[in-house]
Amino acid sequence: MAKKKNQYTNDNFVPIKNIANGEIILDSNEKVTGIKILPRNIFILDYGSQAATIDQLKNVYNMIDYEFWIIVADRPVDINIHLSQLQLLFQETQSPIRRKIIMEDINKGNMFTNNNIVDTEYYLLFKEKKQDVIQKRIRTLITQFSSAGLSSHQVTNEDLRIILDNFLNGGTTTNFGTVMPIEY
Repeated sequence: MAKKKNQYTNDNFVPIKNIANGEIILDSNEKVTGIKILPRNIFILDYGSQAATIDQLKNVYNMIDYEFWIIVADRPVDINIHLSQLQLLFQETQSPIRRKIIMEDINKGNMFTNNNIVDTEYYLLFKEKKQDVIQKRIRTLITQFSSAGLSSHQVTNEDLRIILDNFLNGGTTTNFGTVMPIEY
């Protein structure tokens, strides 16, 4: 059967071939990759340390001489294993004082799970074809952010899937396989 000309699918809309080795491989063979920057609350530092950190971050961003994107993505927090361990500890504990403290932690954990608490994650992504350039940029970014007091590492395949889920599905994680268009 002939394919309809105006048939639109995600395959037509999103030019992604694959996600592998911490890279989104596009149809053009360009790769989107980057680093995940671990959050740090600088506002608990004294004013001088805050100002120094902000100045160092300005230097980091000013040294980047290529197009990049800063992405902020929310990832649901799953503390079910921790809650299960607390339940077991509560059942094994005889001391009323310890049981009360453990129950307070369980209630606090339940409050988190009932209110859809998320972790906010920060990414700096860029697009490049050459693998040697990609690796050099990632090493430089990790070093530069470290000099600003922030830990970072290359994005993983899972990180990239979370970012895509946030943009394409409104943050809803999908667990189904490939959806093929029906042709009549």
